[in-house]
Amino acid sequence: MYALVVRFDLKDDASAVGFDQLVEETGKGIAKNEPGTLVYVTHRVDGAPLARVFYEVYRDKAAFEEHERQPHTLRFLAERDQFIAATRVEFITPATSKGLPADG
Repeated sequence: MYALVVRFDLKDDASAVGFDQLVEETGKGIAKNEPGTLVYVTHRVDGAPLARVFYEVYRDKAAFEEHERQPHTLRFLAERDQFIAATRVEFITPATSKGLPADG
């Protein structure tokens, strides 16, 4: 498995609306075209209305790399910066879990 957590801090309320719309459109492409993307969940952060956190789990690194090449992902990557004040990406290794397929 290959996983990451990304936090986006958005510029303002208008940016949040545009970002959320872009994420919704991107999510449709992920759901339809990416069998190697096992989990792709976006979250709003309680008490931080301009923050979004993504939790992503891929079958393996190759599936993540395939995700990065998809037209919907390339569009997201090209358009997101207009909405974002800061980004933090952390690649993680799932240890104990419920709901994720067994590693291997």
